[in-house]
Amino acid sequence: MQIASTVLDRQESHSSRLTEQPPIAPVIPELKAAIAQNLVPQIQQIDQAGIYPREWMQQVGAIGGFGQAVSPEYGGYGQGLGAAIQVIEAISAECLCTGFVTWCQIACTWYLQNSENAYLKTQVLPQVASGKTLGGTGLSNPMKHFANIEKIALMAERRSGGYVLNGLLPWVSNLGAGHLFGIAARLANSEDYLMAIVSDQFAGLSLRQNAHFIALEGSATYSCVFQDVFVADEWILAAPCEDYVQRIRPGFILTQVGMGLGLIADCIQIMERYRSRLGHVNGFLDDQVEDLAAELASARLKTYALANQLSQPDVQPTPDLLKEVIQVRIAGSELSLKAANAAMLHAGARAYLQGSKPARRLREAYFIAIVTPAIKQLKKMLHQLEEIGS
Repeated sequence: MQIASTVLDRQESHSSRLTEQPPIAPVIPELKAAIAQNLVPQIQQIDQAGIYPREWMQQVGAIGGFGQAVSPEYGGYGQGLGAAIQVIEAISAECLCTGFVTWCQIACTWYLQNSENAYLKTQVLPQVASGKTLGGTGLSNPMKHFANIEKIALMAERRSGGYVLNGLLPWVSNLGAGHLFGIAARLANSEDYLMAIVSDQFAGLSLRQNAHFIALEGSATYSCVFQDVFVADEWILAAPCEDYVQRIRPGFILTQVGMGLGLIADCIQIMERYRSRLGHVNGFLDDQVEDLAAELASARLKTYALANQLSQPDVQPTPDLLKEVIQVRIAGSELSLKAANAAMLHAGARAYLQGSKPARRLREAYFIAIVTPAIKQLKKMLHQLEEIGS
């Protein structure tokens, strides 16, 4: 009786917060139907066999999933970053690997639409937004470099009509033959950097798959080798790119939260499924459905409020805005770990069976905490911003 009373108290105390939800983007009902019909049957193969869901990604593009935040002028729907995050959240609620490569594709559109390069915006962005061209993001190394964590991997030298790039970029996801991806490189004999869109179709750029992961194996992740790769000016996002990086960074980080929101929601559902059978003993565990649901509702509201703010045409990427984005990204990572751990404990021994859903969700939760920017990098960035403001 005491446990039941405690659960009831939790339900009542959080009920008002749980009823507050952001409006659903128009694309979501069709997307969820496609997820149930075409993605769910593939999840085991994606997770266990490392199959990259190419046809599914193209279907998401055809539905409009990648173009939600892209202006109609460039082949998108103009729904803002919030709608793009909802797409990532809906897919991640079933399969984080596919949610992650969806984020990669959306991040690529984010780079393109924030560039001042007319060729990229008018000729390339519509293809990426529609999913006709698939694309990734090679900014793990640059984001760590700009946070003073590691050295920049790529170097660029100015040549007539473009730049020549050399170096090795590890672990770029959502890649394959003909895919595009964003990169950053340091300009030779300079303290400046450039950002560009490149492809394995560029002479001298090769992809190597030399690592296997405990999760996200179907993310089409490769190392990228640059050997005198010429990148023409029409493929340059920005050079120098300091202001450009400041402009794209908040959206780059915030859209990742969609992965966590989806995973957390599914972990809560896993816990719910075991309530009738094991509730009499699960009630003694620290993390309960109502508590996690309330934390999820709070994180979701904060995420979509920031997304609406970043979608405004006159928004300025101030340090205070970046701090808020980093804080919600940290919260999403920590809550993902907490929810996945709780799902394992609520499921009990069944979760420990090979191939179980709770075990997959736990492996995926660690990815959310480790993917760039990882929790430790985010906390370092937050510390640096707080030092600047003090």
